This record gives sequence, structure tokens and C-alpha cells, in this order.
Amino acid sequence: MSTLVAVVEQWRTLRARLDDVIIGQDAVKEQVLTCLLAGGHALLEGVPGTGKTLLALSISRLVGCRFRRIQFTPDLMPADVLGTNVFNQQTQQFEFRPGPIFADLVLADEVNRTPPRTQSALLECMQEGAATVDGVRYRISPTFTVLATQNPVEFEGTYPLPEAQRDRFLMKISIDYPAAEEEARIIAAYASGNRLHDAAVSRLEPVMTRDALAQARETVAQGVRVETGIQRYVLEIVSATRRDEAVQIGAGPRASLALVECGRARAALLGRDFVTPDDIKALAAPVLTHRVTLAPEAEMEGIQLPELLARLCDSIEVPR
Repeated sequence: MSTLVAVVEQWRTLRARLDDVIIGQDAVKEQVLTCLLAGGHALLEGVPGTGKTLLALSISRLVGCRFRRIQFTPDLMPADVLGTNVFNQQTQQFEFRPGPIFADLVLADEVNRTPPRTQSALLECMQEGAATVDGVRYRISPTFTVLATQNPVEFEGTYPLPEAQRDRFLMKISIDYPAAEEEARIIAAYASGNRLHDAAVSRLEPVMTRDALAQARETVAQGVRVETGIQRYVLEIVSATRRDEAVQIGAGPRASLALVECGRARAALLGRDFVTPDDIKALAAPVLTHRVTLAPEAEMEGIQLPELLARLCDSIEVPR
């Protein structure tokens, strides 16, 4: 098993290579790498042109594993995702042809553009690492990870993800417009002929293998401590979402587990072998936002979920 120090160095190298392609968006890159190291799936939400797909493609190049991209459309069927049985004329038997979901890293582009029937095909895959086709259960890669993208402002021709589907994502990562100075650097890069989508991505070389990714996840899970006080802090934050009057549906137990796993990964990326309250507070919004539903009255009053979660975290005593 690799040491935690070796994992930290390897992931710092990955982050440095990612910085060569994605200008700015430091918080987004930190959250995506945290989610990847924690072994969960990420839902990237942002308006068109903010680099969602570029980020996913760059990570796929840096992590040397099998990568597949699924462009979700209204006519996409479950068999297009999972695969299907095809009759072989030579053997006179049906053979299973695996779909694109049988990969290590899957980019689910515009995931909210496909109907619920196809969306539900991802549920078993994302939760249990397996897919059932015609009554037969097939295992998926142990490093199977979904990076899904969606546009928050375009509603025509889209199908909002149901609560059960959203809960399968470890984190929901919001990608905002870049800062003015960052956008200026992007413009300067393109003006000089350096097209980030082409040249920079094509130059990326893997910094780890699929086995190294699996080993890094195991090392973090075994080597980063989550003290009893931090566990209690996580429980109090999640429980607070169920009691607040502004909340209609609070976060479930899976949210508590997600905070613990993400806290471990963030601590490791920052070079620590223990989780701090700051790790939990920094991750509260991306881990809980898609798992909490505001009451209609709160929405009418203009209450925003990130501000609500920040208030709940501030109201809870921080453990020493």
C-alpha cells in the first residue's frame, strides 16, 4: 500500500497539470479532486462555456484509465448506456455487449437532458457498482466514477434529476463565471494561438494509473483520522438541516457519510492525516446543497441554500 505522503505528492502533481489547462476556478478544481479521491461521483453545474466538459476531459487524460463519454439526449435509451444482448449467428447464442457505463471514468454530458427512465439506469451503477441487464448482474470497474454536467438555466427539453438520483452524487459542484483577471488570461491564451481545448489537453500525460487511483483511495480511507468530536460535528450539521423551519426535506444519513469521506480526502490533499472542522465547513455546501430542499415559503422569501447551510454551520459549536 502506498503511503499517505506519496499520495499527497502524486495528487499535487495532478493538480499542477490541471492548472495548466483550467485557468482559475481553484475552488472547483479542489472540490472535483476531493470528490475523485473520496471515490464518489460529481455533478458539475454551470452555464454553458464555463469549462465543465473541459475539466472532465482534462481529468480523464491525467488519470490513466478507461474513459467514455455519454452525450445525454431526449432519445437516449437505457440500453444505450448499459449495453444489450446481441444474437451471435455463429454461436447461435446471445452475447452481452457492454455499454459505455462499463468504464473507469464516465463523463455524463448534459445528464438532465434525458428522460427519467434513462436517468434511472444510472442508479444501480452509481450506488452498487453493478448493472443488471435482462436479469443478469454485471460488475463495473472498482474505480467507476461519474462526472456529470448540467445547465442550471436552460429548462426547455430538460428533465430535472429526481431526489434519489441527486443523492447518488457525492458532491454537487457549482461552476460560476471566471473572475475578470482569469478571463483576461484565457482570452490572452487564445489570442496567442494557444487553444486550451486542443493544444493544452492533447499535451496532458497520465500522472497515475487506475490501480494507483484505487490504492490512493484506500490509503486515504485507512490513513486519515476522523476523531469522535468531528463525527459528532458532522451529525449535528446534518441533523440541523432536518429541524430548520426553512427546510422542507433535510439531508439523509448518506449526507453524513459523504461529509466524512470528503473530509478525509480534503485533509489528505492539504497534507494532513486528520480531519478538522474547517474541512467539514468547507464541504458543507457542495455535499449538502443537492440533498436539502427548501420550503416553498423560504423560497418565496429569497433564502438561498448556501447561505442557509453557512448559517447552520455557524450556529453549531465547533469541536476542539
